[in-house]
Amino acid sequence: MRVTGAADPRAPFSKTLAGKLPQRKIVREAAQGYSSYGNQIGLATGTVHEIYHPGYVAKRLEIGAVVAAGLKKNVVRGVPAPGDIIVLVGGRTGRDGIGGATGSSKEHTEKALENSAEVQKGDAPTERKLQRLFRDAEVSRLIKRCNDFGAGGVSVAIGELAPSLDIFLDRVPRKYEGLNGTELAISESQERMAVVIAPADFEKFRAAADRENLESTHVADVTDTGRLRMFWQNGTIVDLQRAFLDTNGATQEAEAFVAAPDPVKSPLIPKRLLDGDARATWLNVLGDLRCCGQRGLVERFDSSIGAGTVLHPFGGKTQSTPIEAMAAKIPVLNGKTDDCTLMSFGFDPEITSWSPAHGAAFAVVDSVARLVAAGGDPAAARLTLQEYFEKLGSDPKRWGKPLAALLGAFTAQLELGNGAIGGKDSMSGSFKDLDVPPTLVSFAIVPAKASGVISPELKKIGSKIVRVPAKITEARM
Repeated sequence: MRVTGAADPRAPFSKTLAGKLPQRKIVREAAQGYSSYGNQIGLATGTVHEIYHPGYVAKRLEIGAVVAAGLKKNVVRGVPAPGDIIVLVGGRTGRDGIGGATGSSKEHTEKALENSAEVQKGDAPTERKLQRLFRDAEVSRLIKRCNDFGAGGVSVAIGELAPSLDIFLDRVPRKYEGLNGTELAISESQERMAVVIAPADFEKFRAAADRENLESTHVADVTDTGRLRMFWQNGTIVDLQRAFLDTNGATQEAEAFVAAPDPVKSPLIPKRLLDGDARATWLNVLGDLRCCGQRGLVERFDSSIGAGTVLHPFGGKTQSTPIEAMAAKIPVLNGKTDDCTLMSFGFDPEITSWSPAHGAAFAVVDSVARLVAAGGDPAAARLTLQEYFEKLGSDPKRWGKPLAALLGAFTAQLELGNGAIGGKDSMSGSFKDLDVPPTLVSFAIVPAKASGVISPELKKIGSKIVRVPAKITEARM
């Protein structure tokens, strides 16, 4: 599932901001990039949606969710012990991965192009090989703990795996020579995994990796020193107490001021959608950019990969009705299954711009409601929240926006009874004096039976559409 955010791509080139590319070019080339990669690694993408709001001219929104399934008996939740080794398996490390994921949290100005690449060179075939390797039951049961290489590179992916570690940066496979120790430690190059295994299992693990034509290298040892140490060219370049790292550094505090939303400006009936006699008509609504079909974007993605898709992005007699939630069967190597997952998202930038608390609560409710519409059990749903806000600095009013959003989401979760795991967050969605709209997107998922999934199109002539208005009390305002 992929959710992006942009300003109006129909804007003429003459309206392009100084220091920015035209929105039309950004949305087209971004879609070309992430669709190509997803298709090549064999990822069935059932939902693709772009949200349009003028605030996303500051910094584009790029988020998403993907779910993998594995047999419970093959998932080992082990504890690394002194003497265990850490193996890096997959792609090689390069400078293109320096500042890759962390770039989304940097403040951008016209000088952003002077930074490092910040765009990692993808290697889809290697990613696909990693998927197959980790699906091997014998390989999975060898792994005590593992991490992918996201923001922070070796420092985080390996540094989080055990309380005491010796990391040998000279052993990290490189795309080319010339990288120094710091670059190797922080590069976020993709298609790499770090796994903790017993030393006696290394040859077995390496043989499995060789069968997938993947490099596997012993790059670190689990120790009992209570320290994180990194070695480079016969020298020690990092030597820190784990107790210090566990403090998360210096404690920081900030004041937050949550402003009450103005009921008069409530977007429940957006004034820009009203006609001359103050009535919101279907034509007004459907003619708005937020309701555009996006078929051209959606069809860049292959939703049928793996032959497990239950609901394709568009259904109905003319294949024109968009789905409320993506549904895909659990992939099995042999036989058939009726087990599937339903996944959806909820978010409206107009509401969060008016009130981050109301907008976040709406996002949670909307994501769960979409699961229900597709036949899912709301009580069994689980969430993950992804946040994107303006640069906060020391302004209490700015800090109040993510605080209000989290409180709104938490309130909705308590009332619905749905827990959430952490997701991606970025608190620097600003470009000079432009800010992204307060953004908290709720992704919801629930297990279901494929035979019980409900598609949204009208099934017969005479089907009824029923509007159930939500009652908003004064206390909720």
